[in-house]
Amino acid sequence: MNTEPVPSGPRTSILVADDDPHLLKALRITLQAHGYAVETAGDGSTALRQASRRPPDLLVLDLGLPDLDGTDVLRELRRWSSLPVLVLSARHGSSDKVEALDAGADDYITKPFGLDELLARLRALLRRVPEPATAPTVAGASFTVDLAQRRVVREGQTVRLTPTEWNILELLVRNPGGLVTQQQLLRDVWGPAYHKEANYLRVYMAQLRRKLESDPANPRHLLTEPGVGYRFVP
Repeated sequence: MNTEPVPSGPRTSILVADDDPHLLKALRITLQAHGYAVETAGDGSTALRQASRRPPDLLVLDLGLPDLDGTDVLRELRRWSSLPVLVLSARHGSSDKVEALDAGADDYITKPFGLDELLARLRALLRRVPEPATAPTVAGASFTVDLAQRRVVREGQTVRLTPTEWNILELLVRNPGGLVTQQQLLRDVWGPAYHKEANYLRVYMAQLRRKLESDPANPRHLLTEPGVGYRFVP
């Protein structure tokens, strides 16, 4: 078996998304044994939420997820992240591979697969990843968001946010200027069962504006696109 070491320094983090609990367990044990830090997700919504809140160095993604097709997960992920993605799938048709690659996958491996091949594909993808830059900080005219430290500063003072407020803000600031739909926010923050609960967002956006905007009634940074979603403008 190939025993080439994983990259030195802090442990490389891998998020594995698959609906097979036995495969998830096996991959977690195997990858950890090879020096990787591993998180797992059993569906697409959870994978997107975890990738947003704590971005891994690489995502291993099954296409046959129970809530979202893997290609839909890829398209959503590529709106705000360029992390490398290795697709796992039992689909052997070339059209499925092409669709996954067009949606943003970096590589594709079909099930069943050999462990040596999987590890080699992971190493190849990770070699393409540039050295990490300074942890991202998003600055607006009124406040600054440190995504690595999960910290918001306004007028020199740390602003206390609830976990839900932070999760909403993080999704918005990771896509500066871009529209984040109500459905995406509800799904990623609360889960797929809450996709129609737009009132939740109205309440929490009002709280965020009170904490972060100079004039909450006329927000400059946290804008509403009526009936569609929200937008962060730096």
